[in-house]
Amino acid sequence: MVADTVMTWVAGWALSRRTPPPVRKPWGLYVEVAGNPDEVGRHVLPEPEESSVRSAAASVSVPRTWMKMPAEPEELESWLPRGWVMEETGHLMAVDLMATDPVVPAGYTVTVETVGAVTCARVLDAAGEQAAQGQMASVGEAVVVDRVVTEAAHRRRGLGNFVMRTLADHALETGAVLGVLGATDAGRALYETLGWKRHAKLAECSYRP
Repeated sequence: MVADTVMTWVAGWALSRRTPPPVRKPWGLYVEVAGNPDEVGRHVLPEPEESSVRSAAASVSVPRTWMKMPAEPEELESWLPRGWVMEETGHLMAVDLMATDPVVPAGYTVTVETVGAVTCARVLDAAGEQAAQGQMASVGEAVVVDRVVTEAAHRRRGLGNFVMRTLADHALETGAVLGVLGATDAGRALYETLGWKRHAKLAECSYRP
């Protein structure tokens, strides 16, 4: 179950970020990342074991390459060769989508636009400036939610909640039944209030020789 969810997450993340399609490797998938000064690419291991983690790490020679996998960071750290650094831990989350008919908070408007497989919801303030946004990529009967952010001046007004529920309703209209995402600690707190469940920790490390 977790491995399948990881694969869906990787496929949707690549679509959302408009990267080249993930490339299959013996240990999982590799995604090239463009336009990020801190990350040139990432290996994602759906079913990490010591041998596969060591093999993936040994294949890397380019600094700022990352590895991400559903694993306990403490266990992963002992498998890494020199040059690898543990990063913040994320959370793999999923939810069975439900319609909630969200109402935009007073003083704001919302736009929802779909281009290809990616749908973006933007909340605008009275001046037409972006106050919050989030997007999702369609992968079969699932959607992968990505880049949910509320601008500092507009936080604690329920905009993140509204964006998530708007995306979920739109996903249901297109035939999706499952939502998947990778969350930070702060994001996890919001998503859990909306019924999302954590399925695994996402251990993250990067090559910084």
